[in-house]
Amino acid sequence: MTDILIVEDDRELASLLADFLRAEDYTVSAVESGERAVELFEKYGARLVVLDINLPDMNGFAVCSKLRKKADTPILIVSARTDKEDKLSGLDLGADDYIEKPYDIDILIAKIKGIFKRRYQREEISADGVTLNLSDRTAVIDGEPVELPAKEFDLLALLIENQGKALRKEYLFSTVWGSDSDSELQTLHVHINRLRQKLGDDPKNAKRLLTMWGVGYKFV
Repeated sequence: MTDILIVEDDRELASLLADFLRAEDYTVSAVESGERAVELFEKYGARLVVLDINLPDMNGFAVCSKLRKKADTPILIVSARTDKEDKLSGLDLGADDYIEKPYDIDILIAKIKGIFKRRYQREEISADGVTLNLSDRTAVIDGEPVELPAKEFDLLALLIENQGKALRKEYLFSTVWGSDSDSELQTLHVHINRLRQKLGDDPKNAKRLLTMWGVGYKFV
């Protein structure tokens, strides 16, 4: 999975920001259009999205709305549009922050580091009787320790981090197995079934890990 997806139609600015972020050891992808951003996000995922508003096809607000429906990934809007209404619109659509252009690159990177620290350096996540320790990668389900292989752990962690949201099968697969994986989508189904067994879920009447027909899966 890419650490940061930059959505910016100014190639020079996008390239400059990408260089600074790569110097901080982030993996970065940059696209110039909203449609390409949504396509790339669905295929590969991202841990954070830096999003411009004025794009050549769909605007950044539409992109923000589409991405927020798919996952709870942090979204940082960076725009030359400084009206209060624009800022409120972005935040109402689920953006985590709204930064005006021109920006100080050091401040922007500090904000990005802050988001990563708050979001991805947590030691533990839990929901509905399931607790995952992200440091030692151990799991406790209904008070009992349960052994989860690496992919099962990563898959369950991703679902819990997006609790209540239906995540597309393709997004889950590309995020957990990677875009270059030789595995097939059927691998995801196998791991979902294994997780259900460990969660005590009846596949025909699941209570925690639900199948969202035509979409993917959701942890509730």
